[in-house]
Amino acid sequence: MEFKLHLLFTFLSVAVFASHAALPTVVYWNSKLPQTPMPKVVKDLLHNGWLEDKGSSVVVGKGGVNVNTGKPKPHRAAPSTHKGTRVGVGKGGVIVNAPGRKGKPVYVGVKPGPDPFNYQYAATEDQLNENPNVALFFFEKDLHLGSTMNLHSFKTSNTPSTLLPKEVSDSIPFSSKYIPQIYQKFSVKPESPEAEIIKKTIKECEEPGIKGEEKYCATSLESMIDFTISKLGKDVQAISTETEKETTQLQKYTIEGVKKMNKDKSVICHKQNYPYVVFYCHKTQTTKAFEVSLLGADGTKAKAVAVCHKDTSEWNPKHLAFQVLKVKPGSVPICHFLPEDHIVWIPK
Repeated sequence: MEFKLHLLFTFLSVAVFASHAALPTVVYWNSKLPQTPMPKVVKDLLHNGWLEDKGSSVVVGKGGVNVNTGKPKPHRAAPSTHKGTRVGVGKGGVIVNAPGRKGKPVYVGVKPGPDPFNYQYAATEDQLNENPNVALFFFEKDLHLGSTMNLHSFKTSNTPSTLLPKEVSDSIPFSSKYIPQIYQKFSVKPESPEAEIIKKTIKECEEPGIKGEEKYCATSLESMIDFTISKLGKDVQAISTETEKETTQLQKYTIEGVKKMNKDKSVICHKQNYPYVVFYCHKTQTTKAFEVSLLGADGTKAKAVAVCHKDTSEWNPKHLAFQVLKVKPGSVPICHFLPEDHIVWIPK
């Protein structure tokens, strides 16, 4: 009971006083990484669920904690008898007790497909049929001043979602052993595309990494910070791609500047498609990160993060990169830009 009451007061403070006090997650960042500015992507992911919705509430019910981030009707008391942990994260992720949903959480995913940044998987036909002129992967030799590339938006197609506080994410099962319970929590039908996405993400997280890779799936910002510190120490910098404005049209971008950001040592965290934010993080000794200034044909400016892999010998021979660039594993360094909601951690 003491633990539940602690959670109740913690999250009620977050919900009611979010605009006046720092979130526990932000406090954790500042305590662990006082010299590391928080990148825009992290602020945005926190903003999605905790900083914007003034109707948020937290209820400790029978069997766990109930987190509601919908806008309740005036004078309507939040339910307090839910069994198990219920989590609501607004803006397209999971919704708890939303009007018209009869109190059931809803997860709306996107079309399942292999993550192009997981190098153990072969490309699908859908990926191979995408526009070949889009520079998802490119050679390191092309990363220089004046080089041009055709690019779409730097945003991913993932459903918008929210970074949950560690106390909440730790109370939700994230294991292939509990797939049925996870489906039930998010009102997902076992044969639905959303179910396939959930199962696929958990499977990828549980699989061992490729040779020379240390991997970890972080279900909270706190756990991502802890993993990064364990691999790189506290004197780190977090960088992510930032664009001047959102664009959806394919257009030509010209490289106006390239700056190497690390000495072949980094932790790269890719946001996964899941009901709430999960980052697939991996550390290698053969990866270089660059900050690239880009200018689009329509005048849009972007400060993109490019990652170059020096050793691709352990990648799946049928990975998208090899099929697009027409090269073999281990033959040449391969680079790619990171979407806006991915993070690169590098030593300062």
